[in-house]
Formats: sequence, structure tokens, C-alpha cells
Amino acid sequence: MGLPTWGAQHWLDLLQSVGIVGGLFFTAYTTWKDERARRIGNSIAIAGQYREIWKELYDHAELSRVLTKDADIKKQPISVQEELFVKTLVLHLATVFRALRYGEFAKLEGLRKDVHEFFLLPIPKQVWQRIKSFQDKDFVEFIGKCQQMA
Repeated sequence: MGLPTWGAQHWLDLLQSVGIVGGLFFTAYTTWKDERARRIGNSIAIAGQYREIWKELYDHAELSRVLTKDADIKKQPISVQEELFVKTLVLHLATVFRALRYGEFAKLEGLRKDVHEFFLLPIPKQVWQRIKSFQDKDFVEFIGKCQQMA
């Protein structure tokens, strides 16, 4: 029995097999495209949340002290508004950390350096000391590694 004879007898099986394999490739490609679209959508959503948080600085100028390197928190203690602002940023960062950990959006270049510099500031550093015991262990370790960067 030659190849033409086998093909004539099994053409339907061959066609079904090619269709199944083609369907699998198409599904894999569609899944890949959907994953990319989801990551982009997540990045846009995170950027929107980030923009809304930092917009508070424009609406409430007194919060700018949070970003002051020489803020004297002994002379002028951290205000409730400043603490809430930093907590909001920490919660946002925790969300970003989890999303990155689970591959929900593209890696953020410079994130560790940004976190390092933020937690060098007196107000964020003090607020973090107060709230870190309420955070996930992995997130606390991430912040700790960022703080130790040189």
C-alpha cells in the first residue's frame, strides 16, 4: 500500500488532525495576544491610579513636605494627612508589587531605585516603620532590599 492509497483512505483523518493542530496554534496565538492586551490594560490602570495619588500634591500643597529630604519630624510631627498620603502610596506600591510578581504587567525599570529614594525621606521612612508590620512578608522583604541599595 503506497502513500497515495493511504492518503485516499485516510484523507478525512489527516484533515481533522491538521485542523486540530491548526486550532491549537490559533488558540495559543490568541491567548498570547490577549495576555499582552491585559498587561497593557493593567499598566494603564496602574498609571491612572498613580496619577490620581500624586494629584493630591497639587490639590494639597502641604503634602509636599512628604518629599522634603530635610523634613524635621521631631520639630514638626507628621500630620494625619501626610501619613494617609504615604499609606496610600504604600498600598499602591503593594498592589504594583503583587501585580509584577504575578506577571500582570511589564517590568518597571527603576522601580527599586524609586522605592529606595522614597523611603530615604524622613516622613515615608517613619510612616513605613509604623505600618510595615501590617504588610505581607514578601512585600516587607522587597522594601527592605530596596532600602539597602547603595
